[in-house]
Amino acid sequence: MYLPADDGHRQHRIVFARGYFASALHEISHWCIAGEERRLMEDYGYWYEPDGRNAKRQAEFEVVEIKPQAVEWILSASCGFRFQVSCDNLSGDSDSDWPGFTNKVRNQVIAYLELGMPPRAQVFSDVLRKYYDVPLLQPENFQ
Repeated sequence: MYLPADDGHRQHRIVFARGYFASALHEISHWCIAGEERRLMEDYGYWYEPDGRNAKRQAEFEVVEIKPQAVEWILSASCGFRFQVSCDNLSGDSDSDWPGFTNKVRNQVIAYLELGMPPRAQVFSDVLRKYYDVPLLQPENFQ
């Protein structure tokens, strides 16, 4: 979750599941994509419906998660960390199309690598790759 600065906190905050590297990268991915106005809103102004979504709401969730999860996959690869897409609906009343969603996220990863990433995502990826000594990412790294 993203919390903008307020009376009690001078800095914006990214809150993630303690001890879960992937959770931190996921929340940072949303930050990399969010524009200046969205960074002033709690959770960047995105709707979120918790686990238990029906098929229609799950499909809507997956549409808005393609780009953040693509950035998360790139950031994970930039660290040499294994990535797995998250449909985030374990107790929903419909089965998620995990392979289909994975392909949509992968296609967005390839598009970012070939056409350019959001600027903050690019900077973050470059710094992580340098720190973790990971070579330049290529589309074939995401098969």
